[in-house]
Amino acid sequence: MSGSPLQADPHPAGSPPAPKSWSPADLHRLARGLFPSGTGGLTFRLLQHYRPFICPFDALIPLIPPDSRVLDVGCGGGLWLGLLAATGRLAEGVGFDSSTSAIGLAQQMRVPASHAGKLRFEHRGVQDPWPDGPFDVVSIIDVMHHVPPAHQAQVIDLAASRVAQGGLLIYKDMCRRPAWRALANRAHDLVMARQWIHYAPVEKVSTWAVSAGLRCQHAGSLPRWWYGHELRVFVKT
Repeated sequence: MSGSPLQADPHPAGSPPAPKSWSPADLHRLARGLFPSGTGGLTFRLLQHYRPFICPFDALIPLIPPDSRVLDVGCGGGLWLGLLAATGRLAEGVGFDSSTSAIGLAQQMRVPASHAGKLRFEHRGVQDPWPDGPFDVVSIIDVMHHVPPAHQAQVIDLAASRVAQGGLLIYKDMCRRPAWRALANRAHDLVMARQWIHYAPVEKVSTWAVSAGLRCQHAGSLPRWWYGHELRVFVKT
């Protein structure tokens, strides 16, 4: 089931600040503009507004080449694509998620007027056919730990198949080590998603990506508060 293109807000509440580097506070202000009063319920809006303080979007945005066509796997409420649009990194964005309620909320997002009709959100499960590619960037952010282990390798294979030649696969997920950060991540998902998560060892993710024809361009960790994040950037050469 495909979602209709989003309607633009001619006067978004949050406009991009001048610097080309983006702090969590900058992205918090942009998120408030993307999800102003009236878009979804209060709890949903607050989660979007404050997620930039937990998820290191400020470190991920510079990885996206300007004017990219981006596919976001497991897009949730659409915040990542909205931030890319608001910070000028996006030419076109497609996001899909298995949650009908999340897609409904993403479709309410107040995107910048310059991106009217250029963002699309669709309800699809991971096992459903994916949007056709290729895309300059495919992103998998905080999704893999929600995927049953038996299907995790397939997700990487499908994502790689949607990456254009010379394009990027951005993979970011919660860390497995150190144990105390992994415990904090797990507790967060138990409270927020009411789900017992399944960590994918990042070494296995890299192996799957290489088998799918990608090369690891960057590997790193991004601690934020008591949470831990693992980052891998793959390129299709």
